[in-house]
Amino acid sequence: MKKTNRVYGIIAVGAYMANFNADLSGYPKATTDNTIFGSDKAVKYPMKRMWQLQGLPVLYIKSMQNNKDNDKIQPRDLNERYTHLFGTLDEKTSSGEVLGNLFSAIDVMNFGATFAEKKQNISITGAVQINQGFNHFEHTNIVTQDILSPFRNSNEKSEGKLASSMGTKIVTDEAHYVYSFSVNPGNYADFIGLADGFEGYTVEAYENFKWAARVATTAFNTNSKSGCENELALFIELKEDSRLFLANLDRYIAVKKKEDRVLYDLSRLAEMITPHLGEIQSIDLYSNMVASEVDYGSLPCSIQSIY
Repeated sequence: MKKTNRVYGIIAVGAYMANFNADLSGYPKATTDNTIFGSDKAVKYPMKRMWQLQGLPVLYIKSMQNNKDNDKIQPRDLNERYTHLFGTLDEKTSSGEVLGNLFSAIDVMNFGATFAEKKQNISITGAVQINQGFNHFEHTNIVTQDILSPFRNSNEKSEGKLASSMGTKIVTDEAHYVYSFSVNPGNYADFIGLADGFEGYTVEAYENFKWAARVATTAFNTNSKSGCENELALFIELKEDSRLFLANLDRYIAVKKKEDRVLYDLSRLAEMITPHLGEIQSIDLYSNMVASEVDYGSLPCSIQSIY
């Protein structure tokens, strides 16, 4: 079985009159100094949805069922979701079988899992680790829109109950989230021989991640995510015997406006990478070449279309 090497990279997502990742108040997530960011979950979820639509097994995603006791639709719990995908899980099920089933799910194969059901206590550190994605665009504004519902709010007291209810939609006018990620197949070395049929992180799993990292946010067209799109993806694959370890790459990326286009400036990243080119197998760079421009300095690569 062919395996992949270690990989470091960048995923960049643009949000135009959209809210890529809201907090519980409905505003874009932000640090204490008001720096807007998106969690790793915000960029992973569209990937899971895309894999699911492609017919690949995805374990850690919300799915619904009809509760026969009260005839209500409700989300499955983890045990029910596992059973739905792989069959009955009970205390007699071997850990090897459970582990093999977990790794057969494309999201677990890439992102890992924490599984504690029916006396199974399995923790898998994912081969793919995605950090928080910070907004690198300095001129982002938050826009609040009032929305009139077509229905009255019957819970409202006094005269308010006679009027249509009001809602609020909160978006950023323009933001550019830059995520760092790493792929380390060695995270699964201890599981080889323990899971039924498992031989480690595969090239197929990596290619599925690589494709989803390029297009999944654009494909995920919900109300709040409409206007969010993949703009750039960078994959730096190291040689098999490389001892190079890279810190978060997003700190070397600048995002600016250049007339009516977005400019991703990777020149500082190129300066950092250039002395280590002997450790690198390949560099793949993808961007939306119609809406954005990339300054990749001395990086030995060519830009390909992200879609």
